[in-house]
Amino acid sequence: VMDMEHELRALRVQLAEKSKHSLLLQKELARSKRVKENLSHLYELDGAEVLGSYLRIKPCSDIAPELSKCAIQWYRISSEGGKKELISGAHKSVYAPEPFDVGRILQVEIIYDGQLIMLTTTGAIDPAAGLGNYVEALVRKHDVEFNVVVTQMNGVDQPSESIHVLHVGKMRMKLCKGKATIAKEYYSGLMQLCGVRGGGNAAAQALFWQAKKEFSVVLAFESERDRNAAIMLARRFAFDCNSFFRNLNRLAYGSVLLIHCNYVE
Repeated sequence: VMDMEHELRALRVQLAEKSKHSLLLQKELARSKRVKENLSHLYELDGAEVLGSYLRIKPCSDIAPELSKCAIQWYRISSEGGKKELISGAHKSVYAPEPFDVGRILQVEIIYDGQLIMLTTTGAIDPAAGLGNYVEALVRKHDVEFNVVVTQMNGVDQPSESIHVLHVGKMRMKLCKGKATIAKEYYSGLMQLCGVRGGGNAAAQALFWQAKKEFSVVLAFESERDRNAAIMLARRFAFDCNSFFRNLNRLAYGSVLLIHCNYVE
């Protein structure tokens, strides 16, 4: 009888421990569900969904983790077919749409402590008013000049704010300071050109240009319109160069649309 009482007491202790453990698991599960439900309400996308503006991740809760402690990645999604494309180098809380984003939906993934938060624009990015006509007028010129400031060269910040001139031509791009030529390169598959990633509200006026493997610059333009026009012109001229050489069965430049940019800060 004594042995049975001991066994019964032991079973009661085990049952109590299991009940306690089960209760803890239920509480943890409930907490996890609350966290997941609240995650979607921690942040929102702020800013006009139009070319020439910029979007930023805005905390909308006091319990939202600091964005500096989160992993961030922006994507563009085709409005037809839903193809999702990673935007190289876009891992800051601010992103300024570039011409290639027009007509596409933007999405940003925020990861904190293993939890994934996804924010998406309400619709596709709209074009900037009048930009298309402006670019079409510039296309007729053999060479288009833009006043710029070099804010970064080969990854190093530049303290000087002296004015440079970026030439976007039919066959090549050139960066000059006065009469001195800083860089001059023909369109090629090695050249990369895209909007700058991050940079706050100034991002909408800046672009990243890697003329060749050993030379890259970040350029700030006088306006958002000039920045976007420069990108569109360069891609247009590069496409024309590519078609021209293909048709002549001569040296083909490969993929020189300057769309996919392996941007690294």
